[in-house]
Amino acid sequence: MTLTTDVVDTLRGAVPADRLVTDPDVLASYAHDEAEWAPWELPAAVVRARTAEEVQAVVRACIEHRVPVIARGAGTGLSGGANATAGAVVVSLEAMDAVLEVDELERFAVVQPGVVNDDLRAKVAEHGLWYPPDPASSPWSTIGGNVATNAGGVCCVKYGVTRDYVLGLQVVTGTGELVRLGRRTAKGVAGYDLTGLVVGSEGTLGIVTEVTVRLRPLRDPERTVAGYFDSVVAAGEAVTAVAAAGLTPSALELVDRHCLAAVDAWKNMGLSADAEVVLLGRVDTPGAAGDDEAQALLAAFEAGGASWAAVSTDAEEADALFAARRLAYPALERLGPLLTEDVCVPKAAVPAMLARIEAIGAAHDVRIANIAHAGDGNLHPLLSTPPGDDAARDRALRAFHEIIAAALEMGGTVTGEHGVGLLKRDGLAAEVSPAVLDMHRAVKAALDPHGILNPGKVF
Repeated sequence: MTLTTDVVDTLRGAVPADRLVTDPDVLASYAHDEAEWAPWELPAAVVRARTAEEVQAVVRACIEHRVPVIARGAGTGLSGGANATAGAVVVSLEAMDAVLEVDELERFAVVQPGVVNDDLRAKVAEHGLWYPPDPASSPWSTIGGNVATNAGGVCCVKYGVTRDYVLGLQVVTGTGELVRLGRRTAKGVAGYDLTGLVVGSEGTLGIVTEVTVRLRPLRDPERTVAGYFDSVVAAGEAVTAVAAAGLTPSALELVDRHCLAAVDAWKNMGLSADAEVVLLGRVDTPGAAGDDEAQALLAAFEAGGASWAAVSTDAEEADALFAARRLAYPALERLGPLLTEDVCVPKAAVPAMLARIEAIGAAHDVRIANIAHAGDGNLHPLLSTPPGDDAARDRALRAFHEIIAAALEMGGTVTGEHGVGLLKRDGLAAEVSPAVLDMHRAVKAALDPHGILNPGKVF
């Protein structure tokens, strides 16, 4: 018998029969995330777990047979972080999708990892509460996946990222223990911040089976400011002008005409593509102070060189533009293979970085569309290639790595929210020193002594 056969036999005795999947066609659908060209292989099995104890049983079976185990949520990742290796076991958490508790007094919620981000936001809104982290994939990505990559989103420019809202976790460790990390109290500094360590670890230090998240009161309605610009560099100058004015908008997003046109072709939303680039800003300060802040944001757009800018008086149109921002990736993906970047640079470097991206695209003859969480310097160039064009793929991959190198030259980082996964391991090695990389490896070895938790990812 092979190791693969052994682990499958053990799993048959460890989890209910309807949880275990070995059909090759179904396995293929669980074998990779949305990262274009990130390598993957067929796993030995998928377990569609429904309880933390079932996840624990899977991990213990994998320890026994020294087989890799890879946690997977909705499969919406963009770095290959959930991609399977040959003979591995994928544990799918999509069926663990319950909101277990909402505490209005203490302002927290307890959720299973398969809860979709927008579903959590809708549930807590019924209690007058709000969960701020909102990646563009919020209509379909899960909280477990958001935790794995420390996801950010549209609101993070003002309200922070996933790690800022995770109070506690239930985790299956690399030794097969089911443990609780963190707290439910507003404050707490007992011991190391193991919760913060697990957030963003991409399934390499433990498998998250429950998450306690901090909540905020619902916000007042936002005011939207839109600006048209003749180039991405001009839009970048406006982003710098916003920061120089001391403004912290609740959102500041960049969308170029390629993205708007792709969304319109798909959804027929009647969006304007008159400008090369659109900046979308929002403020949520209540009352007259919010009106003043919206006007200040408008002035910053104009100072940055907007060809047209206005505070929106049409809420439906403003919402449509932000909806287009969220739909940009799937809209472009319909047109052919799409390699997505996720670099983050200091706000002062945004104009220069956008110029470098344009130059890199031109040098490699690669079409690059641009979306960005511009307010915090998190840029998402989308490198598009024709289907089946291997030469274009090679050029896109070279451009991808040059963009990473340019971001590092400007004092940035290789990933702001998508994670390292498989695609950016070389980038991480270039970003941190060998001594720091050894620290990562030491933590991994301590918490995953058998080396079974998502091996080969991150570094």
